[in-house]
Formats: sequence, C-alpha cells, structure tokens
Amino acid sequence: MDLAKAQDLWNPEPGWLNTASYGLPPRPAWDALQNALDDWRGGRTSWEGWDTSTQRSRTAFATLVGVPATDVAIGATVSQLLAPVAAALPAGATVLVPEVEFTSNLFPWLAQTERGVRVRTVPLDDLADAVDADTDLVAFSLVQSADGRIARYADILAAAETHDALVVVDATQACGWLPFEAGRADVVAVGAYKWLMAPRGAAFGYLSARIRERITPHAANWYAGQDPHASYYGPPLRLAEDARRFDLSPAWFCYVGAAPAMELLVEVGLPAIHDHNVGLANRFRTGLGQPPGDSAIVTVEVPDAAERLAAAGVRAAVRAGRLRASFHLYSTDRDVDLALTALLG
Repeated sequence: MDLAKAQDLWNPEPGWLNTASYGLPPRPAWDALQNALDDWRGGRTSWEGWDTSTQRSRTAFATLVGVPATDVAIGATVSQLLAPVAAALPAGATVLVPEVEFTSNLFPWLAQTERGVRVRTVPLDDLADAVDADTDLVAFSLVQSADGRIARYADILAAAETHDALVVVDATQACGWLPFEAGRADVVAVGAYKWLMAPRGAAFGYLSARIRERITPHAANWYAGQDPHASYYGPPLRLAEDARRFDLSPAWFCYVGAAPAMELLVEVGLPAIHDHNVGLANRFRTGLGQPPGDSAIVTVEVPDAAERLAAAGVRAAVRAGRLRASFHLYSTDRDVDLALTALLG
C-alpha cells in the first residue's frame, strides 16, 4: 500500500503534531479494538483469539527492525524490559548515558548504584568518544525525546565494539519512521504507543543471544513457558529457550490494537514514511527560517508558542522548555501550514 492510500485510514482533526507523545490509530486498529471490547463486554469469545494479535505484533515489530521474531520479547514499558539487564550488571560496572536522556533509559541504571554500579553522563554528541575501557554498557535513545536529535548510532556501536561494551538502545522515538539495524545492538526496547500507534501498554524488546545468556527472567510466568498452554500449574520451571522467556503475560487489548497498526507500517514501508515525515518537518523548519534537518521531531523557541498553537487548535508539546512538534504518516501540509500561521501570524 502506498502512503497516500494509507492516509485515508485516518481522519484526525487538523493540527495533530504530537506523535512524539502518542500516535493515532489507523481505522483497522481502532475497529479491531472496538470489536474486541464489544466481545469482552458480551462474553462472546475466549481470549485465545485476542492473543493471536500478540504474535502478529511480535512478527511485525521484528520485520520493522530487521531481527528474527524469536529474538523479540513482549512487555509493557521500556523500563520494565530494561530492568533485568540492569539487575544483571555486576557490582562496580560502569554505564555510560547521555546527560539529557529520557528517564526510562536512565532510572533502571541509577537504581543499581547502591550495588556499586556507576552511571556516567556526557553530552549526546560526545557519547561515542566517551566509550572507553572502563565502560561496561552504553545506553541511549536513538532519537532524543526532548529535541528529536538522532544519535550517532554507527559511531557508538563501533566504539562499544572496540571496548567490548554492551549497547542498549531506547528506540521509542525512532521505531515506526526511522530505519535502523536493531540487530547490531544488544538490546533495543520500544514503547509502542508513539510512532507504532498502538494502545499504551504494549512494548517490545530485541534481546540479542549474548544478552539473554547474562540476564534472569525475574518476571517469569506461564506465558513465558516453552508451551504456554502446558505451563499453567506446578513445577518444574520450563521456560522458552528464545526471547519469549522474558515475555510478560500480555495485556491483550493493547496488542489487538497494535497488530493492525504495525502491519500497516510494514506494508507502507519505513523508507516512504521516513521521507514523508522528515519532509513535513523540514517544511516546518523552513517556514520558521531554520535549516533542514534529519528528524521527524522539531523543537523551536518562539515567544508564546504553546499559547499561539493552542489558540489555533494545533496540538503539540513543550519539552525541556521548547516547543516540540512531531510529524507522522497521517500528518499533512495543511497541519504544517496551520502551525506556521499560528506561530508567525
């Protein structure tokens, strides 16, 4: 499906420029969720049908980031997916993080400091150069929530490889519009309610084979069993041998909404979505007299920006003291021009 045809699956009110806060569901995702809720209300079905959406979502995520589905665990939040990685760090380990990092990829490491884990922060642009022989793990957002900057992924990976450091990536603000090779990292965690346009409560984690050998499935449950339907009762421990051993028991309705949305992203293709999103972001930058950039997220300092946009019916966000606008495949030239008129008029 081409992007223009896909856009017919949304009908947002003009002026939605806040996907970096939450994404809007396409009609197939919305309809699937409403049907499931209606069946739940009437008691017309069993849960197994809802659960097929969990596996569809896992497969779609794996396709989007280019990894085997057997390397993907499903969860609820980024911090929950990172918690066992943080807990597995040995006392005295050093974690390197950007100094302005979203706390879901910071607090899990800081929570280990009482065990002697050290967290060192540096400016994002200096992250690759700061990886050294004392670095055990480097954690960063591929796209920064505060300002939309894209990390130097290849440079950080190369530096980490040189010093045999683990690499943990929060790709929540990237996955769904920015193509990247997830399999080059050790861990890639994504909250699905933003650019993947799923209900909040679905999250995905790529867990490499070498990280799975080091971490313990502290939240082990029936769904993480080798055969979930044979894992309802009693010992012994019998977990899946792949990344599923780290699955949470899924909140089904989140995945009922996630699967159609993510499958649509796969069908349209990330290159086309990337070009559309960044093109709109650059239209916005140009209108404000800024040079073009490479991100679908734009931050600007304009006097009374939040108030001006709100008065015009434009929904954006304020992060780190700056206006943040974000553009996805359902955004249009009209949305951009509406915002520019509000800010410059």
